[in-house]
Amino acid sequence: MRSTSSPARSRREFLKNTGQFATVSALAGVALPHVHAAGSDLIQVALIGCGGRGTGAAGQALSTTSGPIKLVAMADVFPAKLKASLERLTKQYPQRAAQIEVPPERQFIGFDAGEKAMECLKPGDVAILATPPAFRWPMFQRAIAKGLHVFMEKPVSVDGPTTRRMIALGEQATAKNLKVGVGLMVRHCEGRKELYQRIRDGQIGEIVSMRAYRMGSGGGTAPPKPADVSELMYQISKFHAFLWLSGGVFSDYYIHQIDECSWMKDAWPVEAMAIGGRHYRGDSLDQNFDTYSVQYTYPDGTKLFYEGRNMPGVHNEFASYAHGSKGSAVITTRSHHPGQVRIYRGHNVPRILTPKDKIDLADPNLQWAFPQPEKNPQQLEWDNLIAAIRQDRPYNEVRRGAEASLVACMGRMAAHTGQIITFDQMLNHDHEFAPDVDKLTMDSPSPLPLGADGRYPVPRPGIETKREY
Repeated sequence: MRSTSSPARSRREFLKNTGQFATVSALAGVALPHVHAAGSDLIQVALIGCGGRGTGAAGQALSTTSGPIKLVAMADVFPAKLKASLERLTKQYPQRAAQIEVPPERQFIGFDAGEKAMECLKPGDVAILATPPAFRWPMFQRAIAKGLHVFMEKPVSVDGPTTRRMIALGEQATAKNLKVGVGLMVRHCEGRKELYQRIRDGQIGEIVSMRAYRMGSGGGTAPPKPADVSELMYQISKFHAFLWLSGGVFSDYYIHQIDECSWMKDAWPVEAMAIGGRHYRGDSLDQNFDTYSVQYTYPDGTKLFYEGRNMPGVHNEFASYAHGSKGSAVITTRSHHPGQVRIYRGHNVPRILTPKDKIDLADPNLQWAFPQPEKNPQQLEWDNLIAAIRQDRPYNEVRRGAEASLVACMGRMAAHTGQIITFDQMLNHDHEFAPDVDKLTMDSPSPLPLGADGRYPVPRPGIETKREY
């Protein structure tokens, strides 16, 4: 992404001057991982985090066709999740049964399970990091130390300190010739790639504004904790509800559209101004707002207006648009896949809200639409990662993933504090939600304790203005 804005300079200065993290020079003399010859050498995979997205990523890894690949180890903190994940993979991919070889001795449970799963791999194999985002940096650090390529889910960080840490670790991975994919799969969508190029070629003129919506019926709630579950394990099981674990629904749900709009704009926002609030979340103990409305500003003054909502019984919409001086572009239509990207003359863009709604190809204002059907970008991101490993091509999406995660944090903090938050402020903020996350065990207390009122702290805009809680 091209950018000459002050945030880019700030990132360079930070990485140049900081001594907080291990430097690239510390890697001198470290053996590089084994390079897999195209179509010949077996790549082994370990799945760390066996929820729905981790299971999906494992299935997509097994579905690559550039050479032999096998799932050999799995890890989670919940035995039931690991069992369900393995059963789902076995049933969903019966034709790939020989590629799933995870006997009981390679099924690991606990906070050290990820490291044990990595021990089953050799340098040059792949670790899938699909735990809640809070655990991303310690798992990535261990994978780098073991010489493993990595696929990690988004977001990759949840606050300023962990973003800085991930950027530094990404540099270490590059120094060790490790390939790293980040689960912002829209960047691999063929339709959006063509749309990006058409925007660069001036087909909608200069972008003058963008808008995006993710309004759903709910999400990120946490009913009262059962008596027989520890506070830590309860929070992990409801990780979308808690900021330290996931960045909340804002970071985990909204990052894709914020990232795809910034891609089309070819820049990261420099500041965010936002409003939001909790309205009726019942007995839920979560830290999320019901509504979020964010105005992001790019270096040239262009705005992205982002609207998020998690409420039942209201208008739902999932879409992203770019408006230019000559016309408009649809970046996302109704879901991440298929994107159904297209370009219109003017700014009257028809809504596509349900599977029954069809694009009117005879619309006189429709200038271009990407042909259907589309390839699944979640499969394409795996095809591209494994191809880069086998062909030993440079491939590291960490910086972009960390910056996208930071921009999501920026909008979230603006809503949660009621303040204008800049990219630099978010990058250099000192509030780390869970500074000792790498030391947690099954018996540890949670980094977020229950208050005396029987609830967890929630953001209070205008009252708590320096931190989110």
